[in-house]
Amino acid sequence: MKMSNDLEKKFQDQITLEFAASITYRQLAIEADEQDLPGIAAWLRRQADEEIVHANKFIQHLSDRGNHATIGAIAEPGVAPGLSVLEIFEAALAHEEKVSESIRELYRSADKEGDYDARPLLNWFVDEQIEEEATVSEIIGRVKLIGGDGSGLLRLDAELGRRPAETTEADEG
Repeated sequence: MKMSNDLEKKFQDQITLEFAASITYRQLAIEADEQDLPGIAAWLRRQADEEIVHANKFIQHLSDRGNHATIGAIAEPGVAPGLSVLEIFEAALAHEEKVSESIRELYRSADKEGDYDARPLLNWFVDEQIEEEATVSEIIGRVKLIGGDGSGLLRLDAELGRRPAETTEADEG
């Protein structure tokens, strides 16, 4: 069932937001690289790739339903240079919270229109965003525990660097 033009536009906006999230994570990875933290940078790059997977899921959903996916204008990520590791992950969490609220709003809009075909996809995203926020919150807690301890930060860097790479194709993620 083809979705309404209004809901299609909201899904297109979500696609744009997912790509913006990818760019934000890429910029945060640059900030980690600047601090010689390759593991944290790799984790952030993989997170950026995951955001592309998310965009692809929305694109595929629109296509499968006979709607048209488009990507809107994407602004600069707004990441200031010289962020501390804590600030990097706080920025990541803030962006995840923004995406989470956008998903909830998309869900409310689909429900208001009685578009039940969107529910499976949106349910997956609700669960995914809970996981994303929890993961970044846990990292923030660990960074706070580490404080100024360089060896602790290097241990966290090594651990985060072991995250496996994934494909950016939606059917794989």
